[in-house]
Amino acid sequence: MNESNLTISRIIKSDELSKEVDAAEAAKFIGVTVSTLAAWRCTKKQNIPFYKIGSKVRYKISDLVAWKEEQRVC
Repeated sequence: MNESNLTISRIIKSDELSKEVDAAEAAKFIGVTVSTLAAWRCTKKQNIPFYKIGSKVRYKISDLVAWKEEQRVC
Protein backbone atom coordinates (compact mmCIF):
# COMPACT_ATOMS: atom_id res chain seq x y z
CA MET A 1 0.00 0.00 0.00
CA ASN A 2 1.43 3.39 -0.89
CA GLU A 3 1.55 6.39 1.45
CA SER A 4 -1.55 8.02 -0.07
CA ASN A 5 -3.68 4.91 0.46
CA LEU A 6 -2.47 4.64 4.03
CA THR A 7 -3.48 8.23 4.64
CA ILE A 8 -6.95 7.65 3.18
CA SER A 9 -7.39 4.50 5.28
CA ARG A 10 -6.33 6.32 8.44
CA ILE A 11 -8.73 9.19 7.77
CA ILE A 12 -11.67 6.91 7.03
CA LYS A 13 -10.99 4.85 10.15
CA SER A 14 -10.68 7.93 12.32
CA ASP A 15 -14.05 9.36 11.24
CA GLU A 16 -12.51 12.56 9.93
CA LEU A 17 -14.38 12.56 6.61
CA SER A 18 -16.37 15.65 7.57
CA LYS A 19 -13.21 17.56 8.52
CA GLU A 20 -12.32 20.59 6.40
CA VAL A 21 -8.77 21.36 5.27
CA ASP A 22 -7.11 24.33 3.59
CA ALA A 23 -5.84 24.35 0.00
CA ALA A 24 -2.30 23.33 0.98
CA GLU A 25 -3.51 20.26 2.87
CA ALA A 26 -5.98 19.41 0.09
CA ALA A 27 -3.28 19.65 -2.58
CA LYS A 28 -0.96 17.41 -0.59
CA PHE A 29 -3.76 14.92 0.02
CA ILE A 30 -4.59 14.51 -3.69
CA GLY A 31 -0.99 14.78 -4.87
CA VAL A 32 -0.90 18.08 -6.76
CA THR A 33 0.64 21.48 -6.12
CA VAL A 34 -1.28 24.31 -4.49
CA SER A 35 -1.03 26.30 -7.73
CA THR A 36 -2.53 23.41 -9.73
CA LEU A 37 -5.42 23.21 -7.29
CA ALA A 38 -5.93 26.98 -7.57
CA ALA A 39 -5.91 26.76 -11.38
CA TRP A 40 -8.49 23.97 -11.27
CA ARG A 41 -10.73 26.13 -9.07
CA CYS A 42 -10.51 29.07 -11.48
CA THR A 43 -10.91 27.11 -14.71
CA LYS A 44 -13.24 24.44 -13.30
CA LYS A 45 -11.00 21.90 -15.05
CA GLN A 46 -11.61 19.45 -12.20
CA ASN A 47 -14.86 19.38 -10.31
CA ILE A 48 -13.67 19.32 -6.70
CA PRO A 49 -16.21 21.04 -4.44
CA PHE A 50 -14.83 23.73 -2.16
CA TYR A 51 -15.99 26.45 0.19
CA LYS A 52 -14.82 30.03 -0.02
CA ILE A 53 -15.31 32.19 3.03
CA GLY A 54 -13.77 35.59 2.48
CA SER A 55 -10.33 34.86 1.08
CA LYS A 56 -10.09 31.40 2.66
CA VAL A 57 -10.66 28.25 0.60
CA ARG A 58 -11.61 25.02 2.37
CA TYR A 59 -12.19 21.46 1.18
CA LYS A 60 -14.03 18.63 2.91
CA ILE A 61 -11.98 15.45 3.22
CA SER A 62 -14.99 13.42 2.03
CA ASP A 63 -15.08 15.44 -1.21
CA LEU A 64 -11.36 14.87 -1.77
CA VAL A 65 -11.71 11.13 -1.17
CA ALA A 66 -14.68 10.99 -3.57
CA TRP A 67 -12.72 12.90 -6.23
CA LYS A 68 -9.74 10.55 -5.87
CA GLU A 69 -12.02 7.55 -6.28
CA GLU A 70 -13.51 9.07 -9.44
CA GLN A 71 -9.99 9.28 -10.91
CA ARG A 72 -9.48 5.53 -10.55
CA VAL A 73 -8.90 3.89 -13.92
CA CYS A 74 -9.17 0.20 -13.01
